[in-house]
Amino acid sequence: MNPPDRSVADDLRTQPLLTALLVVAVAFAFFVGLGAVPLFDLDEGAFTEATREMLLRGDYISTFLNGEPRYDKPVLIYWLQAVSVLAFGQNEFAFRLPSAICATVWVTIIFLFVRRLRGVEAGLLAAGFTATAAGVTVIGRAAIADALLNMLIAAAATSAFLYLKERDRRWLDAAFVSIGFGLLAKGPVAVLVPLAATFLYSVTKRDLRTWFGAVFDVRGIALMLAIAAPWYVAQYLKEGDAFVQGFLMKHNVERFSAPMHGFDGSFLFYVPWLFGATLPHLAPLVNALRSVRLVWADDLQRFCLLWFGFVFVFFSLSGTKLPHYVFYGYSGLFVIMALQIGRLHRHAMALAPAAVIFAAMAALPFALEQALPGIRDPYYREALLDVRAQFGPAYYAVTALLVAGTIVLMAWRGGALSVKLLATGIGMAAMLGLFILPIAGDVQQKPIKEAALLAKARGYEVVMWGLNTPSFIVYSGRLAPRRDPLPGEIALTKTKRLADLPDHEVLYRKRGIALIRLGAARP
Repeated sequence: MNPPDRSVADDLRTQPLLTALLVVAVAFAFFVGLGAVPLFDLDEGAFTEATREMLLRGDYISTFLNGEPRYDKPVLIYWLQAVSVLAFGQNEFAFRLPSAICATVWVTIIFLFVRRLRGVEAGLLAAGFTATAAGVTVIGRAAIADALLNMLIAAAATSAFLYLKERDRRWLDAAFVSIGFGLLAKGPVAVLVPLAATFLYSVTKRDLRTWFGAVFDVRGIALMLAIAAPWYVAQYLKEGDAFVQGFLMKHNVERFSAPMHGFDGSFLFYVPWLFGATLPHLAPLVNALRSVRLVWADDLQRFCLLWFGFVFVFFSLSGTKLPHYVFYGYSGLFVIMALQIGRLHRHAMALAPAAVIFAAMAALPFALEQALPGIRDPYYREALLDVRAQFGPAYYAVTALLVAGTIVLMAWRGGALSVKLLATGIGMAAMLGLFILPIAGDVQQKPIKEAALLAKARGYEVVMWGLNTPSFIVYSGRLAPRRDPLPGEIALTKTKRLADLPDHEVLYRKRGIALIRLGAARP
């Protein structure tokens, strides 16, 4: 086997510091304060409630949400969450722990992949960009399937590339195993992304023979099917055509062909999300996008560009658009950002975006307060009414420290830029995990959790009227059908609907959410 191609020179003095920073980054990005925030609706509430019902029903094949079959996703994330809940109890930490672990493994895969081909320092920086990008931090802390899926897509794509480069049978087996588990995590997209990325790369290398041989490898296909097929067969035998129509057609084919649940957008929908998801690393991102010619000339970076480019274009063409869809290609982008870092010579310019972002965070409470009068929806206006009070002295102190620290790094002519960039990334991860997400959870989700705990303590049977918050079911421990309430029933609703009710008793009210009892029917 040829020796690894190390086009980025390793700095033995920088490596230990980068290693320490990466460990701190992973801790702040995915673990610190993991269970301190209420579950967010809709997605976290839906996934965790399906897991709760799985444990309650003792049915580990089919998933249910609010008593109805849930065909949105395959079963793997629910199994992982169920194991975590059995180990740590039913709480936010347990529900989110599988995602945090998967995100950590995802970061590790990027490090090992780049280290093998370009050296330790490049691997640490690529892993650091992955861990501290704002979007990755968010999904790595969320009790949903996306951290798991991104980990498996990264494992499949990197293993497939290493097989094409080294022809080592073990890499091909690893790719098929990763795809098999990916089919249990989300479905066909786990096959599509590595398949398309390696196909496009092989076209540029004029070596489709190797690609076809790998794709139709009998042993690899057998490994993949041995992992994924048992659940698919069992689920089909149990649910029949409803599973095919619900999972394959509705949540895969129809999602691409037409907008679902109102999640649509133009072809340029993902452009602003790209810049937002990679914060605070805007300078490395723009530098990577400007370096296409250099990227294309290098095999590794060309593959990563095709990986990212395919995902970005494919989902830009999709009828249903959600911000996390393009994350399936971000791993390739983070690798390019790390390998092109040598073209950023002016440290002050490279760090300036982070300083601006931290300054914007410091101004966020005042911006929200100023925007409040212009919010027309009564629900959001009531939810944000006292939002500035949620930002305590610690928030202002930390944002001021981050702004000042970034300015110091900009002015300091010494030190490696990679270290400085990763330091600002840790600042972003800390802000998200310790302040932004907890404040958002307190404003949006805490009233739902408090109402649910009240309902649980009093034994209320509740219906959800005019809203869909499955986290309420998780916390209350009872199913809550979504329908108009009948006289005498208790309902969870938005306060803006109370004016439509002539006779009711308010049991709980806070930030746009109300738990009410309707008056009894009159004779």
